Amino acid sequence: MTTKTEPRLKKKYRDEVAPALRQQFGIDNPMAVPRLKKITLNMGFGKAAKDKGKAQALTAELSEIAGQKALLCRAKVAAATFKLREGDTVGAKVTLRGDRMWLFMEKLISIAVPRIRDFQGLNPKGFDRRGNYNMGLQEQSIFPDIDLDKIKEVQGMDIAFTISGGDDDKSRALLMGLGMPLKKLPGKKDKSE
Repeated sequence: MTTKTEPRLKKKYRDEVAPALRQQFGIDNPMAVPRLKKITLNMGFGKAAKDKGKAQALTAELSEIAGQKALLCRAKVAAATFKLREGDTVGAKVTLRGDRMWLFMEKLISIAVPRIRDFQGLNPKGFDRRGNYNMGLQEQSIFPDIDLDKIKEVQGMDIAFTISGGDDDKSRALLMGLGMPLKKLPGKKDKSE
């Protein structure tokens, strides 16, 4: 009989971050506390889309990073300027929820982000005024799951964090409480100072 262990960040959210957010923002209803709903990884293939082998390799790498099978995205309309036909493969995406989402978040914060070259902190302007956060990565090789010798094409990806609560300040406090290394916004003072 195997016992399932709870992801570390999920436990940290429940025990530390959520109570701190309730106190900081004066939230009475526990269901109104901002929470991470899903993480979406998206990789556009660009020129690699023409080469079926490279597209399959990138899809496999995205699946390896996420720990879940990636879905291929196809063009919905033809675009002659991009030499694109309807139905051509243009990218891959993965949507993570539940424990896989928390495990990916932990891997991103603890291992991948510190491996970014000349890292100064993540862009604090990635919020969309509804509380969701978006970030981009230049290359997939910062994840430990990727074998550097087998990379056929260096490719970036977009990561979108969907957060309930509908407010950028609350979402920023949530991500910083979980350990996301966001830069401080210029002109805003930290409440701990």
